[in-house]
Amino acid sequence: MAYVERASHEFLADHEADLVAELTEWVRIPSVAGLPERAVEVNRSANWLAGTLRAIGFPTVEVWSEDEAPAVYAEWCATPGARTVLVYSHHDVRISKDEQWKETGPYEPVVRDGFLYGRGASDAKGQVLAHLWGLRAHLAATGREAPAVNLKFLVEGEEETGSPHLERTLEAQRERLAAELVIFSDTMLWRADHPAVCTSTRGTINARLEVYGPLRDVHGGAVSGPAPNPILALSGLLAGLYDEKGRITVPGFYDDVVEPSEQRRAELRALPFSEDDWVARSQTRSASGEAGYTVPEQLWTRPAIEVISILGGDAVGLPTATIPAVAAADLSIRTVPNQTVPVVAEQLRRWVADTIDPSVDYRFDVDEQSGAEPYETPADRPAVQALAEAMGEGFGGPVGRMGNAGGGPAELIARVLEVPVVFFGTGLPEDRWHDSDERVSLEVLRHGAATLAALWPRLDARER
Repeated sequence: MAYVERASHEFLADHEADLVAELTEWVRIPSVAGLPERAVEVNRSANWLAGTLRAIGFPTVEVWSEDEAPAVYAEWCATPGARTVLVYSHHDVRISKDEQWKETGPYEPVVRDGFLYGRGASDAKGQVLAHLWGLRAHLAATGREAPAVNLKFLVEGEEETGSPHLERTLEAQRERLAAELVIFSDTMLWRADHPAVCTSTRGTINARLEVYGPLRDVHGGAVSGPAPNPILALSGLLAGLYDEKGRITVPGFYDDVVEPSEQRRAELRALPFSEDDWVARSQTRSASGEAGYTVPEQLWTRPAIEVISILGGDAVGLPTATIPAVAAADLSIRTVPNQTVPVVAEQLRRWVADTIDPSVDYRFDVDEQSGAEPYETPADRPAVQALAEAMGEGFGGPVGRMGNAGGGPAELIARVLEVPVVFFGTGLPEDRWHDSDERVSLEVLRHGAATLAALWPRLDARER
């Protein structure tokens, strides 16, 4: 085994330029989900991946189109009696504002100081390529003609818009997607020099609140004082979202939240953490939040509600001196195990109705359809230990335990396909997902690919 793993590392080091060339080519395709004018690019991205999978040796590769957001399906099931593993990820990317990028244009990838910059370099095209190069290294190092496990890939094209058609695809293709384990690759590591096995992900719910004041924008000199101001009403509501201890004030919100176990807290304490390091890498300026919980505990075991945008009045050009008719805010709710989308949605609706200033009107929309439930990998899965061992070989150091602060369709996949999900991603908090100058560490990609090369033979043995 040691010889094989050493050979995998050597193969990946020798082919790093090829990995960079492939990622550069793929990142150049602006596969932005949700924009009609970019639909053709999402298709090009899917076809690029399909061609690359065929070139590696996958005998079955298909592009499943779903409302111009195609998913790529591939399977290589040539090892009778071996475990069957489904790899999930996505090839669509978030919209970017070109004028805010300083290192390069979002679709003009460049390599600087060991990082490749470009939209999708880390989230999640880099993660998919780690799988492809891990497979290449596995085959080259072992001399095998097929993987040690039976592999299937599902790389969707609309994750960044909430995967609205994924459930329908999973239901329709249930037999094709059947597996004994899912490797979910749209997550982060803790640190480049101290990776950790991700064993949970929070849920996600999006909501939008619009508050209505005057029937139209009204000159403040005529009505200021008695006229309702929707910005003030909205701001007052949001200001009361958290109490002085950093706890969410929505009644009943914590009723279903389970305290982290002592074992979980011990796992998180074992991670190398300092507030200065976290703030520097995450660029959050400071660390605060819920009293009594560390930053890792807050990220992975506690719920949160974030205001991700707020709009009101005419902020462009010269001031209009009017009281605006409308103010709006977008909310992102992160849930934890035992919380559910319908229950939390109803709690939020009641809170808004009971709390908002009665002098204004409002509309509150909770997007339950695209909400994602939280998920925890079953503690007894042998694959978790197999992955920890493979990460130790791939990264050459200690491996901890962590969670994923964001959401995703892990629970949906596990529920529809009736299969456990294990997480492995190559992102880092400092990779600037969804922001300007997104980047990926080439060293982490290489170590991630080495991890996957070491995983497949271990996984088959462990799962047996």
